[in-house]
Amino acid sequence: MQKSTLLKHCWLTLYAIICSFHVASAQTPPANVTPRKAGELITRFPFKQYYGGVVVIRACLDGITDTLQFILDTGSAGISLDTTTTTELGIKLTPTDRVVRGVGGSKTVSFAMDRTLFLPGLRVDSLDFHVNDYELISQVYGLQVDGIVGYSLLSKFIVQVDYDTEMISIYEKGAFTYPKGGHMLRPSLTLIPIVNAYLKNGKEQHNNRYYFDTGAGMCLLLSHQFVKDSAILSSRKRQRKVIQTEAQGLGGKMAMDITTIREFKLGSYSFRNVPVYLFDDVTNVTAYPFLGGMVGNDLLRRFNLILNYGKKEIYLMPNSHYKDPFDYSYTGLIIYLIDGRIEITDIIKGSPAEKAGLQKGDIILAVNNTFSANLQLYRDVLKNVGTRPNLLIMRGKELMIKKIQIKSIL
Repeated sequence: MQKSTLLKHCWLTLYAIICSFHVASAQTPPANVTPRKAGELITRFPFKQYYGGVVVIRACLDGITDTLQFILDTGSAGISLDTTTTTELGIKLTPTDRVVRGVGGSKTVSFAMDRTLFLPGLRVDSLDFHVNDYELISQVYGLQVDGIVGYSLLSKFIVQVDYDTEMISIYEKGAFTYPKGGHMLRPSLTLIPIVNAYLKNGKEQHNNRYYFDTGAGMCLLLSHQFVKDSAILSSRKRQRKVIQTEAQGLGGKMAMDITTIREFKLGSYSFRNVPVYLFDDVTNVTAYPFLGGMVGNDLLRRFNLILNYGKKEIYLMPNSHYKDPFDYSYTGLIIYLIDGRIEITDIIKGSPAEKAGLQKGDIILAVNNTFSANLQLYRDVLKNVGTRPNLLIMRGKELMIKKIQIKSIL
């Protein structure tokens, strides 16, 4: 779930101008506005993709001129703001006894009540934002994550996510004509979409239900309990590697395993040798045994999506990323962007990173003579299986070069 890259300065500046203008004008809506028709296009605006295809959009809040960055997350049952963001902007919070759950933990949260969100060309009123600490996620992505947009917004409209053009289109709810050539999913939907999917590994095969989660930068996430009870990894014909790694969730960092599954089928689309994360689901966020786990955005980004919560429909259209190879690389190197520097925060025991002599706390200054504070740039280099890139690191006040072997989980 490590995700990164920095938004281009010119795009940020242009968007800030647009969003600031929109805040000023949208607070006094013009009179005699013609009601929109069902299925009518309301607005279209760009987004940026980060590691695993995770979608980041920019928006404004009423009374605040700063533009904020939100993850578009079908795995969120509401809408949220970052703790630091609310403090810095002086946003009034209301304590509650409400609890939110996520991978790795659960928390009691406060709310920023009855706020208005401004997207380019769209004003959304009466939103209650729960507040959570996204500092760790910001470090993983390499940018400030100010919040997460989920069900509270998605349920009000028809939302199209086009990963080819990196554009989001928002339509009025109601009758809608879907393009030809895709596949219609009809999820169970209360707050988070739940879809049926087929899983096969050797002789073991299962039809089960999964959360449809665009906010998870991975292909699949399963609990150890599901894997044990289903015997999905017990095939003797071809024993799959299971490798220790680390991921991040609501409760912070947590140990996980990563392996591959022979086949995963969503709707009419089948994928082979799919990377899957395994973890101890202590808070039962994957709702086992009712659900098998969750499908994440490293798989979902291979489709252009139309999210029609009002009709309980999700439409999949294979896009130019459909046949992208999966990321099978493994280094055991956990890196975050902290205070503008790329820091090694953990080394997995027995991993290529440990064997290369890298240590927790090392600062990576360059990879293969490329100097950058762009986390995504380094991760792109570090996923080239079979290569041995050179890392220039600073340990204390000492500079040194370490060569790391990039292995495969296959």
